[in-house]
Amino acid sequence: MSKLCRFSFVLSMTTILSGVGVSQAAVRHKVATGRFAPAQNVKKSSAPKPEVVISSTSEQLSVSARRIVHGAVETVSQRLLSQAPAGTNPMKVLGSLPGVMFQSDDPQGLNTWSIQIFMHGFQAQELGMTLDGMPLGELAYRNYNGLNPVLAISSENVQRVNVSQSAGAEDVAATNNLGGTLAYISSDPHDKLGGSIRQGFGSYGNFHTFVRFDSGDLNRSGSKFYVSYMRNNGNLWKGYGNQFSQQVNAKFVQPLGHDSRISAFFDWSDIHQFTMPDTSPEVIHNLGYNVPNYYNARQSGLQAAINAANGVYPAGFDKLADKTDSAYYEATNNTQDLFGGIKADIRLNDRLTWNTTAYGHGETNQTTWTTPYYPSPGGSPLSELVKEPEIRRFGIISQLHYKIAHNEIGGGVWYENNAYQSPMNAYSMPNIVNGKLTSAIPDPLGNWKHPFAEIYNQNYNTNTFTAFVNDTYHVLSNLALHFGFKSVLSTTRVGDGYLNQDYYGAGARIASSEGLTTVKAFLPHISADWHFLRHHELFFDISENVHTYAECGYKLCASPFAVSQEAFDQTKSSLHPETAWTYAVGYRYNDQHIGASVYAYRTNFNNRLQQITSGSSINPISTVANVGGVTMNGVDAALTIMPIEGLSLTNSISYNHATYDNNITEAGTVYALKGSQVVNYPRFMYKSRLSYSWHGLLTYVDGSYTGTRNYSYTGDVKVPGYWLANAGVEYSFGDMKKYSSRLGAIKNIVVSFNVANLSNSRYISTMGENGNPMNIASGAMSFQSMLVGAPRMFFGSIRADF
Repeated sequence: MSKLCRFSFVLSMTTILSGVGVSQAAVRHKVATGRFAPAQNVKKSSAPKPEVVISSTSEQLSVSARRIVHGAVETVSQRLLSQAPAGTNPMKVLGSLPGVMFQSDDPQGLNTWSIQIFMHGFQAQELGMTLDGMPLGELAYRNYNGLNPVLAISSENVQRVNVSQSAGAEDVAATNNLGGTLAYISSDPHDKLGGSIRQGFGSYGNFHTFVRFDSGDLNRSGSKFYVSYMRNNGNLWKGYGNQFSQQVNAKFVQPLGHDSRISAFFDWSDIHQFTMPDTSPEVIHNLGYNVPNYYNARQSGLQAAINAANGVYPAGFDKLADKTDSAYYEATNNTQDLFGGIKADIRLNDRLTWNTTAYGHGETNQTTWTTPYYPSPGGSPLSELVKEPEIRRFGIISQLHYKIAHNEIGGGVWYENNAYQSPMNAYSMPNIVNGKLTSAIPDPLGNWKHPFAEIYNQNYNTNTFTAFVNDTYHVLSNLALHFGFKSVLSTTRVGDGYLNQDYYGAGARIASSEGLTTVKAFLPHISADWHFLRHHELFFDISENVHTYAECGYKLCASPFAVSQEAFDQTKSSLHPETAWTYAVGYRYNDQHIGASVYAYRTNFNNRLQQITSGSSINPISTVANVGGVTMNGVDAALTIMPIEGLSLTNSISYNHATYDNNITEAGTVYALKGSQVVNYPRFMYKSRLSYSWHGLLTYVDGSYTGTRNYSYTGDVKVPGYWLANAGVEYSFGDMKKYSSRLGAIKNIVVSFNVANLSNSRYISTMGENGNPMNIASGAMSFQSMLVGAPRMFFGSIRADF
């Protein structure tokens, strides 16, 4: 291996900390869910060799088969993504980065109810996400202004994900990137006619299929496209039910001369998933980790749910304070999305480029749970509560970039209109009389029709406008300074509010005919990057950003609109958009055998909006209040060594001291939050990966430790830390012509085998999916807002490229 290639390989394998980018254009429920509530140029290379990527600003040559690190941007490429079990959510792979925590109750990370990602203490809703520059909005179970990236693009079509762990990316189309940005880049169609087929299989009936056809160049101008189909299906590892998803992606590219092009991307996704039952500390303590829901697709499961609604519970439930909410009949998610856009990348002259994207997105959604608190008209003590939100949004992004002397100047605008509806309806469930069903058992994954009652509704409309300017000044060949700022104007209005008086009580009113505006004219970003010696780099970053007001169904999140009219009137004058100042500094070293880095940061998170609930968990009193700030001080450190060719060992540690600045007083009770670590995110994480490659063989084993996490806001209920390990082996046969001339059409075959949760650890994965309790006295021990991590599972796959 040459010196340059060895250096590139070490650099890319390093799990080192993100620092500061000098150019954003460079490499660049229960209460909360309602379950309670009635030009980077890529040089082609044939697999399994890694792609070589040249960054126009970093003056580094890096191998995108692992990770590219430059400033605040760290890149994870398709080569690394493909080593995970077939169909794995790219975010799960991003969880190996220092300071990043990904949680899910399934090993592929595909169940949208359980997906949770944090970066340096900021949760998913506070991270900007884009696909080819198109905004994906806030990552939430029921998205209100975007869609989950796993629903926007099949993992096999992701070329890379650029991760900025600083809030400064002022050119990103997002109004929630307080803690960083995930920028997904889709792969382009191939120049030659061909395709790819990947078939995966795994424990609990997992079956993953991916098929892609590439047209190759259709004419002399280079017109080309691809179309792909993905299907993933598997059974729940606990209880009864399956998790099905299918997806179609298509992309068309039309070159215009040598340096310009027009491209179009299309996505259709369709998911039908049972969700795992939420659990609580008391359920785990008294009954263990494997308490399922009652559903089993047979009459006996419905009978068990009816018995529970009538006060007759399964064995062992007598030990629980909250017997009714410790298991339900079922809960599901049925979502369909259409998403796409057209992008023009035009080089107007040698110095000036113009990039414009127009996009649109529509979503229909039915998320369900069977409530024992609202009977059906036909006599069943159960009914099906179905939230049926819809999204209709469109937007345009336009940017100019100009190079003159030592400056790279950029500017642009983004406009989006988003119409969001958030109704919930009740549907009849059958009863069992004298051992016979009064009607057929409905399919939870089917299309629910003809509700017997509307429970609530709100219609939102949001207009968002942002603008930015920036300049990267190359003082010297090894020193760059960056300055930019973003302006934000976003107005949300809510109307058509309705609350069912029978469900919520006489006189109940939801906030309606109200509006709030977020205005921030100057959100600065300043950074510098200095390669002061060979292999050595210093950087710093200072930035401010804002989070516009969230939207959701009634009492489902910390949205100031998703409350009663009385609660809105009481808090409206005290509400302000959440903001965050982030200060970061770092050092990085890379040579042939060692990669090391240290990244330190401080964040002042202000005007934090929090949903505060009291009273019954079924129909709680819910308000959204400004509860002050959070101060975060943290450091990440990483070291990669490559003692011999092909062998690499990476270790990283992350420390995050993120504490609340204020206590909270609610209904006369003072909750001592001040000084407590933020909920759901650990103070300490450790990650390690050992890999070895030899010819077509690649093997790896990775391990991680996630430290103690606060479950209650005051920290009097905690979830213990845990270790998790995974392993995999992959062999690439290369061009099959060398084995037989009859196989000449097959350019490569790759077989792989993976083991997830190697030691079969028992642990809590996702936390706070239904919100978090205040303390033990407020019922934290019986509050169901945890999901159990998946046990040991096995996966295999075979991929053929043509």
